[in-house]
Amino acid sequence: MATLSNVKRIVVKVGTSTLTYDTGKTNIRRMHKLVSVLSDIVNSGIEVALVTSGAIGVGVGRLGLKERPEDTPGRQAAATVGQCELMFMYDKLFGEYGHTVGQLLITKSDVENDERRENLINAFQKLFEYGAVPIVNENDSVAVDEIVYGDNDSLSAIVAKLISADALIILTDIDGLYDANPNEDENAKLIPVVKEINDDLFEIAGGHGSRFSTGGMVTKLHAAQIATASGIDTIVMNGSAPEDIYKALDGKQIGTFFIGKKD
Repeated sequence: MATLSNVKRIVVKVGTSTLTYDTGKTNIRRMHKLVSVLSDIVNSGIEVALVTSGAIGVGVGRLGLKERPEDTPGRQAAATVGQCELMFMYDKLFGEYGHTVGQLLITKSDVENDERRENLINAFQKLFEYGAVPIVNENDSVAVDEIVYGDNDSLSAIVAKLISADALIILTDIDGLYDANPNEDENAKLIPVVKEINDDLFEIAGGHGSRFSTGGMVTKLHAAQIATASGIDTIVMNGSAPEDIYKALDGKQIGTFFIGKKD
């Protein structure tokens, strides 16, 4: 059994499918539960950075659109509306538990440019020193490449590397990685531990996420590959019950545990 132990800093990634209903409207009950759990974890002395998807999905719901726009300007517009809504809710909910949040909207160039990456790392570090909770998203209103090709699963792994996190926890709408598609095969079994991410796993993980999101298990595998290569243990687990994060931090087996490569 592989489990987390003695973590001091974690990155939690929450996807659109966890934050919204099928209507595209915000799942307020689940969002409130997630914030309460993360606030309690911060109270315990663990530093938490939250990477949140949902700007476009929430924007779609807020604007009353029937589906996610297919054109890039439409997605950009939805993102600007949805990001305001998301941060308003996070600020309000974390504030109810006495925590301050800070927003970081990141593009690929922020990570690839040496000076901007260093500035980004410094900003994270100061936020932690001040006791704030960094809330991270792609800058979907301007980062066209990310909207078209990117995903917040990989971003969460990159953030975990940047801040030298001990663990990455990815919340999604499935219990973890299965050996077959559980929606099609009733005999599909959850894979509890992955020591090495190979081509066979990517083949198993084919498919996309919900109609309001861009991800799927493939993007989560990519994220786990990035994080574990840097020695960061990664868990992919169901986000429908955010309190299960406690189980992971208590060293219990939950979801699929991807073992970080240690020196």
